[in-house]
Amino acid sequence: MDYVIRAVQSDEWVKARELRLAALQDPVAPLAFLETYENAIEKPDAFWQERTARVAAGGVQAAGESPACQFIGEAPDGTWGGSLTVLVEPAGTGLSFAAEAKVDQAHVVGVYVRPDARGSGLADALFRAAIEWSWALSKPKIERVRLYVHEHNTRAAAFYRRVGFVASGEALPTPDDAMARELEYEIRRPPGL
Repeated sequence: MDYVIRAVQSDEWVKARELRLAALQDPVAPLAFLETYENAIEKPDAFWQERTARVAAGGVQAAGESPACQFIGEAPDGTWGGSLTVLVEPAGTGLSFAAEAKVDQAHVVGVYVRPDARGSGLADALFRAAIEWSWALSKPKIERVRLYVHEHNTRAAAFYRRVGFVASGEALPTPDDAMARELEYEIRRPPGL
């Protein structure tokens, strides 16, 4: 199936919510996401509206917030086969559990492709869009794109390596289990780009 890769629109929060809830019910969700289905289902509509607006095409960032973009893969019938979000982290900032950014970078989070869309090339297309968007930013100029993968999520790690990410050598304990590790993978900005 062919998918159109595009940025989510702020008025599409219902579809964004449905896809996120589907992701949180996936068998690997405990390894892939820092949120549970039980927690997410309880959030009010206003939460989902605000969350979608922050990562929407042309979305307005609050004062002091960095750009972000959620890319979706839309099938010809309007259904969404998958999604990922890119958060910009200027040097000196970081996410709640991740290491502080040493350079201006983008951070890929929330990667999910529905089971019936896996193997279709959708994940590759979503990552191409995310990386192209990151390199196209002028302020800040992104030096690398990173993501974290649970050490036991071998399928995801293999995919990330296939699309060009390499282990950076950095690792953090997972927020819920200090004995498990989240491994950082990265793609550095190509020279001359």
